[in-house]
Amino acid sequence: TLQITFGSIFLGNVPVHEAVQQCAGQIHGYKGCIRDFQVNNKELFIIDEALGGRNVENCNVPICDYHPCLNGGTCKSDAENWVCECPKLYSGKLCQFMTCDENPCGHGATCFPKSRRDAVCLCPYGRSGILCSDAINISQPSFSGTDVFGYTSFLAYSTIPNITFYYEFHLKFQLANHHSALQDNLIFFTGQKGQGLNGDDFLELGLRNGRVVYSYNLGSGTATIISKPLDLTLNIHVIHLGRYLQKGWLKVDDQKNKTVSSPGRLVGLNVFSQFYLGGYREYTPELLPKGSRFKNGFQGCIFDVQVRTSTNQEFRSPGTPEGHPNSGRSVGQCKDSPCSLIKCRNGGKCIESGSTVYCDCPTGWKGAFCTEIVSVCEPEHDPPHLCKQGGTCVPLPKGYTCHCPLGTTGTYCEQG
Repeated sequence: TLQITFGSIFLGNVPVHEAVQQCAGQIHGYKGCIRDFQVNNKELFIIDEALGGRNVENCNVPICDYHPCLNGGTCKSDAENWVCECPKLYSGKLCQFMTCDENPCGHGATCFPKSRRDAVCLCPYGRSGILCSDAINISQPSFSGTDVFGYTSFLAYSTIPNITFYYEFHLKFQLANHHSALQDNLIFFTGQKGQGLNGDDFLELGLRNGRVVYSYNLGSGTATIISKPLDLTLNIHVIHLGRYLQKGWLKVDDQKNKTVSSPGRLVGLNVFSQFYLGGYREYTPELLPKGSRFKNGFQGCIFDVQVRTSTNQEFRSPGTPEGHPNSGRSVGQCKDSPCSLIKCRNGGKCIESGSTVYCDCPTGWKGAFCTEIVSVCEPEHDPPHLCKQGGTCVPLPKGYTCHCPLGTTGTYCEQG
């Protein structure tokens, strides 16, 4: 057993080679400050994890100047101690823990922490359920727009070949509700997703303020066609659009055909990205071309998407093999409800976002189906426990107690 005692505290002015001196069998203690302590690549918290101590004072080094808190945590300190105030969904002394560190989701699902204890699985294409374990067949995809976590539902198909000089698209869509037509919703996109400069070739279709917006850039400026307002009494809307060299056209439902010509001299569309339908892979649309302003994914059903790249070709579905996407997220089957298969308990509300489904639990309950009681010591408990300065909350049959770290005392560890 090696016992180390600390003497008077100096602020880093004791050379290391003088720290421990052995004279006539006597070991002198280290004089100075120790801030970081690691054993076998594991960080140990010198005070919190110590079994005991003697003649130890606070070094008064402004710990928060070293920004120890991770994941956006805010460091708070006084003359005696410091603590990380963690943002929502993070925990630990340094805000280093997150629910999805141990991903419970299967089949390539996107894990998102609903709370510090519970995660939501955003299901990939062809999967549904709490953990995305259920296989579903999708013939008419249903998109849910942008969910409460900031992700959109989408399908991604392989790059459409030979689209440089000529293309035609046919598609149909059904809006989830009238309100969804008024949002800035992306229907499809392919292009070079850079900083939105004139050199970024792209092709996109979306909804804005109840109108269909069709834009393309051949590298020398953007051409845009905006339809008349949609007739929202129609159940299904039909779109035909195309381009030959610089000239583009758009026809929506029974509206008249509208045309536009792109600026500049360039005549070819050079895109190599996948063809995105209903949304985008990224967490936010910031990688879309500058000025597109389609901040949300589509809400409703998009089906019968077909394309051809010459006038003597037959129309065909995108994808390789034909009609099969490479990937997707939170896409369901049109008119099917995942919530019909899920029963939330204790007042929980079933939330569905395409094929993604989860229970939104009321205060005091947690878990996939809202069947677990939130402990008084858990971060989700309302009101939160009162343990201060890194004190550990320990639940009791009635209430809780605070186990205080070395150097603190009081009912809630509020005293130095």
